Formats: sequence, structure tokens, C-alpha cells
Amino acid sequence: MGARDTAARLLLPALALLLGLAFLLALNTGSSGVLLGPALRDWYAGEDSAALIILREIRLPRALAALAVGATLGVAGAALQGMLRNPLAEPGLVGASNCASLGAVLVLYFGLAPMHSLLLPAAGILGAVAALALLRLLVGDYARVATLILAGVALNAFAGAAIALALNLAPSPYAMHEIVYWLMGSVANRSFGELAFSLPFMALALALLLSTGRYLEALSLGEDTAHSLGFGARSLPWRVMGGVAIGVGAAVAISGTISFVGLVIPHLLRPFVGHRPGRLLVPSALGGALLVLLADVLVQSFHSASELKLGVVTSLLGAPFFLAIVLGARSRIT
Repeated sequence: MGARDTAARLLLPALALLLGLAFLLALNTGSSGVLLGPALRDWYAGEDSAALIILREIRLPRALAALAVGATLGVAGAALQGMLRNPLAEPGLVGASNCASLGAVLVLYFGLAPMHSLLLPAAGILGAVAALALLRLLVGDYARVATLILAGVALNAFAGAAIALALNLAPSPYAMHEIVYWLMGSVANRSFGELAFSLPFMALALALLLSTGRYLEALSLGEDTAHSLGFGARSLPWRVMGGVAIGVGAAVAISGTISFVGLVIPHLLRPFVGHRPGRLLVPSALGGALLVLLADVLVQSFHSASELKLGVVTSLLGAPFFLAIVLGARSRIT
């Protein structure tokens, strides 16, 4: 067995082990100084202590939100890169991310968020679903991949302009502050109610995207070849686009904008699976969850008057990664 086969065989167990350790680390991290061990002992003893309440009501939903958001963004990025046969594609390309953000921004702009805790995530998910419906309306049933992406870029640009307009016309400094902070991305102070609302959409997206593995494998040989192999059904590209839109919308609805996860993770893991897009989906889900969990642990490690935002950390990690890609491409050319 070669080194590449060994790496591919050990990839999933290694990622699962690292993810489990990162989840325990996330439960053990926070500004209160509460440790996981004493909280678990209180739970076992049936004592409703302050440590147990912090673990159950604050840290556990936060860690689960980071895990779910990371997994969804990771697999969405891998699926979209496989469909486009472009390792630099990322989930926001289809317009779902900005449209989901626009839905939530409108709730904040009009001051509707205090009316119900689920109104903000609901608006984000509706924004992503609206993006998918508009995409279908714009390109029809028989669109090729290039047409889908062009329409997605147009939606993305429109939603981004609308968000900028909302910021420009914000009715008060407080509303602008809320919008900006939400757009920075965070999983802090998330509740189980918000998780229960968004998780079914993320689960649906994961199911849709994981079911496209064989199609992505065939598509890597070319769109015409995939059609000749029996993957010419017009529903298959829409399954990918729908999974990406629903998943990214649900992720944005619960966390705000978290950048670069869907770009960085598939790119890093692709060599371990022999550059096969179908085999990249599950590792990307685990890798995305691992990255967002560790980034959130890093966020909580900075002690300041205003907590560093998760989206800022992932962007700071993604920018050097882009630079490394450029330098690598330049060295190969020269």
C-alpha cells in the first residue's frame, strides 16, 4: 500500500479524532474559567450548579453551532468546487450567502429582531431560499454550469449592494452597530432553540450534497462525458446548487458571515483523497467543523472589552492562504 493510500485510509479517523478533541476543548474554554470536569461531576451528581448551567446553556450550544456551521460550509465548498471543477470556488459564489445575510440585515434594519428569537435565523434561511428561487427563474431548468454561476454572481452582487444600502441608510447608530457586528460572524450566545430551527436545514443540505458524490466524480471528466455516463439529469446541478444554497443560508442564519471555510478546507484536504471530488465531501465536512471549532476557541482566548468575531478570525486565516496559493502558482510557472 502506497503512502497516498495510507493517508486516504487514515484521513477520516484522524479528522474524527481531532474533531472530538476540539469539541472537548471548546466545552472547556470560556471567559468564566469554568472547567468541564467539575461541570460534568455536578451533572452526574444531579446538582444544578452554576458550572453546569454555563456548560449546558452557553458552551454546549455554542460548540454545536460552530460544529454544524463548519461542517455545512466545508461540504458546500467541496461540492461547489467539484461541480465547477475549480479549486478556488467557494459557497458564496451562488449568491446564497449574501442573500441570506440580506434577509437577516433587513430584520435588524427594521428593528424586528426583539419580536422573536427565531425571526433572525428565519429571515436568513428565507433569503437563501429566495436566492435559489430567483436563480431558477433566471436560468430555467436546462442551464449549464457556467450560466448558473453567472446568475449566482449577479445575485451575489445585488445582495451585497442592498446590504451596503441598508448600512448607508441605517435608521440609527444602534441599528448600524447591530448589522455590522452580525455581519462579522459569531456563534456566541446561541440558544438550543436557534439550533433546533437551523439544524434541519443544514441536515437537508448535507444529505443533498453527499448524495451527489458519484455525479461529481463523473463531472471531473467533463460535462459532456458525465452526460454520456448517465449523469445528464437536469436535477443533478440543481441538487448541488440547492444543497449549497440551503446549507449556506442556514449557516449564515445562525452565525452571520463566516468566510473562507468552504474554500480553505477542500483545498487543503484534496491531495489526501487523490483529487477525487466525490471522496472529498465527508472529509471536508469534518475539516470544516474542526476549523470553525478551533477558530472559535481562539476567539474566546482573546480577552478584551469586545470579543473578537469569528468571521474576522477565519478571514485572517484565509487571506494568507490565498497568498500561499498565489506564490505556489507563481513558483510553478517560473
